[in-house]
Amino acid sequence: MAQTTVTDASADVAPEVPEHEVLLTEAAAAKVAGLLIQEGRDDLRLRVAVQPGGCSGLVYQLYFDERLLDGDAVRAFPTGDGELAEVEVVVDRMSVPYLSGATIDFADTIEKQGFTIDNPNAVGTCACGESFH
Repeated sequence: MAQTTVTDASADVAPEVPEHEVLLTEAAAAKVAGLLIQEGRDDLRLRVAVQPGGCSGLVYQLYFDERLLDGDAVRAFPTGDGELAEVEVVVDRMSVPYLSGATIDFADTIEKQGFTIDNPNAVGTCACGESFH
């Protein structure tokens, strides 16, 4: 009688990282890629978080991070740039519900310059526009 060996294939598989529902526009992805190329780093991700603060209770944080923490949700976006084909956006576990369906854009006009976040979950904002609830 032949003996069958059963192996645990799950031991060799890395845990699956969840994906979030934040969108990054083409303009924002291109700007992120440009900043990473300018810094000479291709190992960083754009981290988007919601933190307590501001006059309405919550503020956005956007910064580059090389870490991937337990519970982070990740999503890659094409940049349209041959040097850096895609960028990743990371959202921590606590911020995911606050940012679900949000769109991050980048504007460079005479009226405004920088990243903007259009968040359908924000019920209201303060007069300065820096925080939301």
